[in-house]
Amino acid sequence: MKFFSTSEKQTSNFAKKFSKKLTGGQIIGLTGNLGAGKTVFTKGLTLGLGIKKNIASPTFVLMKVYPVNKHQIKFLVHIDAYRIKSTDDLIAIGAEEYFNRSDSLVVIEWADKIKTILPKKAKFVNITIDKASRIINY
Repeated sequence: MKFFSTSEKQTSNFAKKFSKKLTGGQIIGLTGNLGAGKTVFTKGLTLGLGIKKNIASPTFVLMKVYPVNKHQIKFLVHIDAYRIKSTDDLIAIGAEEYFNRSDSLVVIEWADKIKTILPKKAKFVNITIDKASRIINY
């Protein structure tokens, strides 16, 4: 399916609605070029999950874990694989421990860089830029 967005607000609002379908135990891999809107999408997801904290990509720390008080989702795990040189980097910080937890939602920016360690059940959202809009394929 596709959603066309012409602004950050539309992308964020779409992700907010998208978050309502999430139940925990899921991995959402975000792909797209630099500046496509992966972080904006993630911020929209966090708003939809009721996280009030300002979210920034964990580019240098690789992973941040946020508490969530929504149904069975207790943790949002935000991973940014942009600077990953090897999947061993993520394994070393314990990211895999969250991949199969039913109480966690894992969102990974630049997920295409670490596909080899992701479970087959991972869902991918690709965001591309086309002239005046962003195309969100989910």
